Amino acid sequence: MAKYLAQIIVMGAQVVGRAFARALQQEFAASQAAARARGSAGQQSAAASSITGMSLQEAQQILNVTKLTPEEIEKNYEHLFKVNDKSVGGSFYLQSKVVRAKERLDEELSIQSQENPQSQQKKET
Repeated sequence: MAKYLAQIIVMGAQVVGRAFARALQQEFAASQAAARARGSAGQQSAAASSITGMSLQEAQQILNVTKLTPEEIEKNYEHLFKVNDKSVGGSFYLQSKVVRAKERLDEELSIQSQENPQSQQKKET
């Protein structure tokens, strides 16, 4: 009886392990395909996410920004930074998340501005 129970446990662990490995391979392939689709900007964006520790989507959610416009980012940043100031009863943790989100969005804007002149040069030639 114990022998069969051990075999069931081992087989179950193998099935779960294979499924996990397959899911990991699919996720890696999907991320590579997305990076190739976005070109060098995608690689720079992924690097910026890795450096700041925050994804572009997370930064947009924190600052409540749908389109990456410097005016909207700055406006929302100023408001959220002031609201979360510790002197007015805010949270230093939330204030730091707001700062990191702005840094991440500023980095994305700079990546996009580097990409746009290159695409415009291609159109002109």
